[in-house]
Amino acid sequence: MAQARTKARRDSLFGERFALFAEALLTGVWIAVACLGVVTYPAAFAAGARHLRRRARHEAGGLREFVADFRAALRAGWAVGLAGWAVAAAVWVDVQAARAGLPGGPLVGAVGLFALIGLAVALLRATAVWAPGLTWRALLADAGRRTVLDPAGSFLIIAGLAVVALSAAFVAPLAVPVVGAVAAAAVAVEERYRHR
Repeated sequence: MAQARTKARRDSLFGERFALFAEALLTGVWIAVACLGVVTYPAAFAAGARHLRRRARHEAGGLREFVADFRAALRAGWAVGLAGWAVAAAVWVDVQAARAGLPGGPLVGAVGLFALIGLAVALLRATAVWAPGLTWRALLADAGRRTVLDPAGSFLIIAGLAVVALSAAFVAPLAVPVVGAVAAAAVAVEERYRHR
C-alpha cells in the first residue's frame, strides 16, 4: 500500500514537471511571436517569465494574461530593446575591428563579446523577475549585481542560450519553442538565488 502511494506521488510529480516543460515550450512560441517587433524582446521575455512563474505556482493564466503582461512590459521595455540592439551593433564593430587586424583588436573584440554575453544574462535575469509597476532601470541594476554575485546561475543561463543557438544551427524551427526553456531557466535561476 505504501509502495503504491509512493509510486503515485512520484508519477504525479513527473506529470507536473512535464506539464511545466510543455508549458515552457508553448511559451517559447508566444515569446518568439512577440519578438517579431525587433525591439520587443525584453517585454516578450518578461511576459513569458511571468506566465511561467504563475504556472509554477498553479495560478490561472493563459494567452490573454501573457498579452496583457506583454503590453505592460512594452511601455518602457521597447527602449531597453533598442539599447540592446545598439550594444550588439557596437560589439559587432569591435569584432570587425579585431578581424581587420587593428592593434589591440583581438582583446577589444573578446572584451566586447564577454560584455555582450554578460548583458544578455543580466537582461534575462531582469525579465525573470519583472512585474507590472517595476522600472526597467531598477530591474537591470539589480540583475547586473546578481549576474556577478551568482556566477553559477549566470552560467546556467549562458548554457540555455547556447542550447538555443545550437538548436537554431541544427534545426532552425526548433529554436522557437526552446526560447521558452531559456525563460524557464532564468525563472528557475532567480528562484534558486532568492532561496539562497
